[in-house]
Amino acid sequence: VVGTNESYDLAVVKVKESGLQPMALGNSANIAVGDSAIAIGAPLGLDGTVTYGIISAVDRPVTTGTQGDVSYINAIQTDAAINPGNSGGPLLDAAGRVIGVNSAIATLISGGEGGSIGLGFAIPVNSAKRIAEEIIATGSASTPVIGVTLDLSYTDDGAKVGEINKGGPSEDAGLLKGDIIIKLGDRVINDSTELVVAIREFAPGDPVVIGFTRGGVTREVTIKLGSAEAS
Repeated sequence: VVGTNESYDLAVVKVKESGLQPMALGNSANIAVGDSAIAIGAPLGLDGTVTYGIISAVDRPVTTGTQGDVSYINAIQTDAAINPGNSGGPLLDAAGRVIGVNSAIATLISGGEGGSIGLGFAIPVNSAKRIAEEIIATGSASTPVIGVTLDLSYTDDGAKVGEINKGGPSEDAGLLKGDIIIKLGDRVINDSTELVVAIREFAPGDPVVIGFTRGGVTREVTIKLGSAEAS
C-alpha cells in the first residue's frame, strides 16, 4: 500500500506484476444521467463479475463509514448492481473507460451488508485521479477545507457555520459564526454534507466563491481553500 486517504475512501496499491495493461480513464465531468454504466468487481468473492445499468444521478452527496472514520463522496449514482466485494472496482462508460471507483451501496439492512437494491455509488474518476496522483507523489493526500466547524443541529436549507477556525481561510475572507452557506460556485448547498463533498471537488489552494446569508441578506465571498493533512 503506497498510501491512503480515508476521508475520500481511496488507497493506492503498488502491483509488482509486469505486463499489465491499465484501463483507459474517462472524464467524469462529461457524464450525464441516463448514460450507460458498467460495474466490474468480485461481489461475494465471484471474480470478474460484470453488471450493467445507467447513471442515475451525479453529484450525489454520500457519507460512508462509521463515526470517527467517515468518508464523504460527491458520488456518481448508478443502478448497475453493486454488492459487497465490488468496492474498489471500476465503473465504466459504454466505451470501456473508467469513470468511477465503486465505493458504496444503499441497503435496507443495517450495517451495509445487504445486497443491491439499485442504489450504488462510485467516486468520480477525476477526484480519484487527483487524490491518487498526490498519494503517489508524496505518500499522502491533503483535504481541502474552508476552516469552519458546521452546526450539525441546523436543519433548514444550507449549511450553518458553527465556529470559525482562527487564522483559517473563512476568517480571512470575513465569514462569521451563524452565517448560512447556500452556494459554492454554481452548486446550491442544501445541507452540511453537500457542502463538504462540494468542497472536496476542489484542491487546497483553489479559490471558490461562497454564497451565504447573514441577517437575511445574501452575500458572496471568495475563499482560498486551506488544507487538512490526511494520512
